[in-house]
This record gives sequence, structure tokens and C-alpha cells, in this order.
Amino acid sequence: MPQGYQCGKMRRPIRILGIDPGLRRTGWGLIESDGNRLIYVACGSLETGERLGLGDRLLAIHDGLTRIVDEFQPDEAAVEATFVNVNGAATLKLGQARGIAMLVPAKAGIVIAEYAPNLVKKTIVGAGHGEKTQIRMMIGVLLPKADPQSDDAADALAIAVCHAHHRQSAVLKAAAR
Repeated sequence: MPQGYQCGKMRRPIRILGIDPGLRRTGWGLIESDGNRLIYVACGSLETGERLGLGDRLLAIHDGLTRIVDEFQPDEAAVEATFVNVNGAATLKLGQARGIAMLVPAKAGIVIAEYAPNLVKKTIVGAGHGEKTQIRMMIGVLLPKADPQSDDAADALAIAVCHAHHRQSAVLKAAAR
């Protein structure tokens, strides 16, 4: 059974780190899932200077996520899958930021699940093409103590909530590998 997943009866809430990767801003959100109960822990976004070179920006994302993983000790992580847009260069850069977002939890021994943007939106809003304002509103309903200061942080919380709702199937997929 993969590390990070608890079998049988839950002894304590599962701490989930949601990551919304981006080169300019990488959102992160931490929740605890205790059965059907979701508990807000923390959220924020890591911003990189646009004047920095690509390597320095990726390093800033790496170092920021490493601090978050070290401080909050998540049990599981969820990352939004990359969607391909019209600009191939932008997609490639997003993919590099996403690679860092997956590397940091993996290095800490945390199992990572990936979710398509449409599944995250459908899980949170009920439709696969929800707007950012709808996501923020529903995060306020689902996690009343959360007050994300950016869309990236709200999206990261949405990714964590999506994982909380779909983690049983993620456990089964990981066990089948």
C-alpha cells in the first residue's frame, strides 16, 4: 500500500496539500479531511519575480513548497493536471512549474494525486467550467474559516477539497499499481 494513505479506520484527520502550479504564482492550500468533515488549515501563494530567470523562478517555487511541506507535514498531496493551451511555450513553462510541484511532495514521501481542472471545478461548483468567482464562493461555503487572498490559493484549496472527495478512488488506483 502506498505511503501516505491510511487503511481501515481513520485514527486522525488526513492532512491534504492542494497545489495549483504556476510560474508566476503557485497556489497552495491545506485542509484536513476527517470522514466527511473538511477543516481549513492554511493557504497562500508563492510568487516569483518576473525579472528572474526560469531556473531561479523554479528554485523559488521549490524552496517555498519545501518550507510548506516541512512546516505542515501533509499526509497526501493533490496537484492540478496541466492543460494544453494555444501558447506552446507557456504550456511548457507551466509543465516545469508543475514538475517542481510534484517533486517536492514526492521527495518527502507523500503520495500525489492529479486532477484535471474540469474535475476540480465539477467537484466544487457542480459544473466543469465554473468561473473563479464561483470557486471562491464555494470554498467559502465548504471551508468557512478560509480566506484565500488570491485566486491561486482558492484554486489550491479547491484541488485539496477535490482530493478529499475522490481520495478513495485514488487509493484504489495507487494500490493497483
